[in-house]
Amino acid sequence: MHAIDLAEQQLPSGGLALDGGPVEAPAIEFVNVHKAFGDNRVLDGLSMEIPEGKISMIMGPSGTGKSVCINHMVGLMFPDAGDILIEGESVPSMTMPRLRDMRRQKFGVLFQDGALFSSMSLYDNVAFPLRQMTNMAAPEITEIVMRRLSDVGLADSIDYHPSELSGGMRKRAGFARALVMDPHIVLFDEPDSGLDPVRCALLCELIQEVHEHSGGTYVVVTHDMLSARRIGEYIALLWRGKVVEEGSAEQVFNSENEFTRQFLSGDAIGPLGME
Repeated sequence: MHAIDLAEQQLPSGGLALDGGPVEAPAIEFVNVHKAFGDNRVLDGLSMEIPEGKISMIMGPSGTGKSVCINHMVGLMFPDAGDILIEGESVPSMTMPRLRDMRRQKFGVLFQDGALFSSMSLYDNVAFPLRQMTNMAAPEITEIVMRRLSDVGLADSIDYHPSELSGGMRKRAGFARALVMDPHIVLFDEPDSGLDPVRCALLCELIQEVHEHSGGTYVVVTHDMLSARRIGEYIALLWRGKVVEEGSAEQVFNSENEFTRQFLSGDAIGPLGME
């Protein structure tokens, strides 16, 4: 586990394996990444390692750069300085054709609202990436789409349109579409947003079940402590554009770090204020 002294705001280098053994190559690595929008410095020397094959949570106060991290991973944004490595390959150094291939081959993304096409049926929404990015025949597409819809419990809803689905169903539909290309890495941008506690718990259970069955590296951006406790295997906690602490969920939730304890407990007293 890594932590920074709150007074000095300095980051260590290196990483630890979750079991205390030899360090494995991370699936995703941020190396001293800086990103500003005008005078707003969002990432300020961010260094972070996301382990291979785990469910990792990126957490932190609003406006601390969590979603900006996701945009950097898939090359929708590029750093002002520093590097982002995906399975050892530098994203900012990729040509546009290679970047498109990397997105198609390695990533699935579940956005907050599912990002479904309102004019398409559920089936067509999930089939869309396969139709656009592969030369698969219709029967093969049908087999994959129905398998993924079955994974998320929506095999009986293929003719529904997004407007006919509940919020939880739209999340599950977006999850199915994120999985349809069999990605190495699945990114979840606040998947629990807008869900009540019960449906949030059910979504967490679904994420965990699918991960256990399909494997891969899952990265979840969330504010929800219960979600992190339910499914988080690795946690990176961001503040002021840096990683305050990262490590196994057990390490982070038992941390003595002042900021970490305040954020995870929701306490009003501590270094985090209303700024």
